[in-house]
Amino acid sequence: MIEKLKGHIPDVVYNQLQSVFDKYDINSELRIAHFMSQCSHESMNFTRTTENLNYTSAELLAVFPNYFHVQNPDDYAHQPEKIANYVYGNRNGNNGSTDGWDYRGRGYIQLTGKWNYTACNKKIPSPDNIVNIPNLVAIKYPLFTSGWFWDTHTLNLIADLGDTDAVVSSVTKRINPALNQLQDRITKFNFFYDLLK
Repeated sequence: MIEKLKGHIPDVVYNQLQSVFDKYDINSELRIAHFMSQCSHESMNFTRTTENLNYTSAELLAVFPNYFHVQNPDDYAHQPEKIANYVYGNRNGNNGSTDGWDYRGRGYIQLTGKWNYTACNKKIPSPDNIVNIPNLVAIKYPLFTSGWFWDTHTLNLIADLGDTDAVVSSVTKRINPALNQLQDRITKFNFFYDLLK
C-alpha cells in the first residue's frame, strides 16, 4: 500500500515508512492517511524537523497567549532560545535552565519536553540516546518519534473512526488542541486518502 506514496513525499521519509508503520500498527488506508497528513502539516510538507520559535511580538501573543499576556512580548520577540526556555521551562519534565530550548519540538510531529524525550528514548531502536543528544530527533528520528507520539496518544483508534472532517478534527486535537490550521490538515488528509484508496 505504501508504494502509492512514493514520489509524493521525500525519499528519506518514504524509506522509513514501513518500519515505523509496522512498529506502530499504522496499517490501514485510514490510519496512514491521517498519520501522513498530520506529519506533513506539522513539518511544512516534510521540510522542517525543528520547531520554529522565531516569533514576532504579535505572533507570541497569538501562539502563546497564556504566557505573553503577563510578559511583555517585545522582550522575547525574535529570540527563539529565550522564548523556548520561558514557555517550556518547568513544563513537560523540563527543570528550567536551558531545558526548554534543549527539548524544544523536533520531529515531523514535534516531540517536546524532557519527559517525552526520556519516554521515547526507551523505544529508540539503537544505542543512540535522544536525551543526551536531542538533535538526533531532528536529524535521524523525525519519523520514528512521530510514530511513537501517534501510538502513545492512541491516534490509531481515532483514525479508525473514518474519513470525515470531524475525525480529522479529533485527531488534530490530540496533536494541536487549538486546532490551528485545521483546513490544511483536512486538505492533506483528503489528498493522502485519495492517493491510497
